[in-house]
Amino acid sequence: MRCYLHTFFLCTVFTFLSLLYVFSQLASTLDGRDELSAGVIPGGRRSSHDSGHLLRKTPGLAGLRSPGEELSRCKSLSVSYWNPYWRLPAEVCGVNCLLESSLSEKPGSVSKEHGDEEAHTSHVAVVACGPRLEETLTMVKSAVLFSKKPVHFYIFAEDELHDSFRDALITWPREVKAKFTFTIYPITFPKENANEWKKLFKPCASQRLFLPLILKEVDSLLYVDTDILFLQPVEDIWALLSLFDSSQLAAMAPEHEEPRIGWYNRFARHPYYGKTGVNSGVMLMNMTRLREKYFKNDMTAVALKWEEMLMPLLQKYKLNITWGDQDLLNIIFHHNPESLYVFPCQWNYRPDHCMYGSNCAQAEREGVFILHGNRGVYHNDKQPAFQAVYKTIQKTPEQCWYTKKQYALHNSTTCLLTSSSKRCFTV
Repeated sequence: MRCYLHTFFLCTVFTFLSLLYVFSQLASTLDGRDELSAGVIPGGRRSSHDSGHLLRKTPGLAGLRSPGEELSRCKSLSVSYWNPYWRLPAEVCGVNCLLESSLSEKPGSVSKEHGDEEAHTSHVAVVACGPRLEETLTMVKSAVLFSKKPVHFYIFAEDELHDSFRDALITWPREVKAKFTFTIYPITFPKENANEWKKLFKPCASQRLFLPLILKEVDSLLYVDTDILFLQPVEDIWALLSLFDSSQLAAMAPEHEEPRIGWYNRFARHPYYGKTGVNSGVMLMNMTRLREKYFKNDMTAVALKWEEMLMPLLQKYKLNITWGDQDLLNIIFHHNPESLYVFPCQWNYRPDHCMYGSNCAQAEREGVFILHGNRGVYHNDKQPAFQAVYKTIQKTPEQCWYTKKQYALHNSTTCLLTSSSKRCFTV
């Protein structure tokens, strides 16, 4: 009996000593926490702004550690049954290791800043064939000039233009190149009927119809013609994606504001969207939705996916369409009007809006956001204001973009617009 009592006494003593040790370790850790909360960081460092907020280098709990510590300290000494948190050295993890091991960032979230940058990047696609090199470069220049957030360009071009694009863009100043990235792609059509697609309307113009099938990893995309000039940041039109309802997957502007001068409602020999049709020179797309949707059509009672619909649609209407792929888009959205978001004409301002009197009320009130120089007006004297804006942006040296001359460029552009064609538009 005496032996059992002796054993019990020893166990009690050891248990008491163990509890004392645990509480002492806990107290020392809490003291360290108090120092941190007071703004004292090992090595004499203070918290950011010395205002009681911990200096945070990275998101999550890892950002609270001092710069000299490894971000993976708890990862190397993980908590387990055989390695409980109270046995870990206080200077390495202390009592916080259990919390840190459960809440620390997962491997895939380390590059959160990069992820945030990607989330704020606008994605712009353009298709250039024939003598469209300089016009396309001027479009890119306008986008980079006015945008405040990063832009990635998907440039689809004939093989002989690839080196010219690359050579031109890589010579821009480093400060300018920091605002955008680009990828150059070859012109790609389905092997069957490739020549028919390539020659539809203008060379390579119908490439835009196949962008959702080529850029399969791209969620959303802004397609623009080469004769587009941005007069507002790209992110402004990109923000219209957030206005889509659950059924909308693309956005375009009306072809005409005034039905009396509309083309589709007077001459089209095929279905078209709404009262006057839509213009596809500026087309914003949620390509994930577009790839997933089954579209109603007038070729079969069965709804078809995008890639299943294009060729049968061309075969049915190729003798009745005038404006190529734009007509095909009008036919598609005639049968699926709920899928289209229509944005105002100031996002796709064309000579048609002032040739027969001013008929874009939004541009008169708020200004032109995107200029579309179709009908070749950048290269002739029929619309002096359009030509003046194009030449101003085209001839502005890239070296001037990040100096005070940038503001002079914006002001001179505004002056040219207002003085050359006051009845048309102002910005």
